[in-house]
Amino acid sequence: MSGHSKWANIKRRKGAVDAERAKAFTKISREIIVAVQQGGPDPDGNFRLKLMIQKAKAANMPNDNINRCIQKAAGNGEGAKMDEIVYEGYGPHGTAILLEIMTDNRNRTASEIRYLFSRNGGNLGETGCVAWMFDRVGRIVIPMEGKDEDDVMMIALDGGAEDISFEDGSAEVITMPENLDEVRKALMAEGLEPSEVEVTRIPKNTVAIDDIEQARQILKLYDALDDYDDVQNAYSNFEISEEIMEQL
Repeated sequence: MSGHSKWANIKRRKGAVDAERAKAFTKISREIIVAVQQGGPDPDGNFRLKLMIQKAKAANMPNDNINRCIQKAAGNGEGAKMDEIVYEGYGPHGTAILLEIMTDNRNRTASEIRYLFSRNGGNLGETGCVAWMFDRVGRIVIPMEGKDEDDVMMIALDGGAEDISFEDGSAEVITMPENLDEVRKALMAEGLEPSEVEVTRIPKNTVAIDDIEQARQILKLYDALDDYDDVQNAYSNFEISEEIMEQL
């Protein structure tokens, strides 16, 4: 498995301004609703819900908001039903894009996602057209301040991790999705508190973009899709150098 250290470049993070915070709360709320629909309202018996609650708290989402989402989903209240869909497509210059979507209106979302692709130089593809280019994995980030890399590596691997890398003062632990909770517990049992725990997708191979105009075209499409309300997560296999990103 490759490309872990490049993932921060591929999956760009936006600043925590008020508008972005509101958008983050909306997306987390949807994830909580789907988690409850699939596994029930008790986080002790629903690992996905437990992860979403941790994610909500890390984003400073008020407890009242979290509880309201859980109650709405558990009670099947109006507006609580959400469908989970994966859309796949192609971006400019040989790039692949995969979208994880939650929506209460499949027809509206399909039409608008297709429009965003076509308007920004891409094409919405058929199911399976690019999914094979990505590995679905569990990902755990451990702050490394005061910790020994060899010790953390041994704890992670003994706990069932598939791989581990170190960069920017953190350890990134990669697991099989179904082993994520087991590895998380093994790390925490040794005093290693994660700063991030998630199921995500990483590209098996990346497409290097070394032209600023090409990078601008790719990011225009990627950002348009990532900003769309129903898109929970947007993944792509492009790799843009820090030098070009700074110019942009």
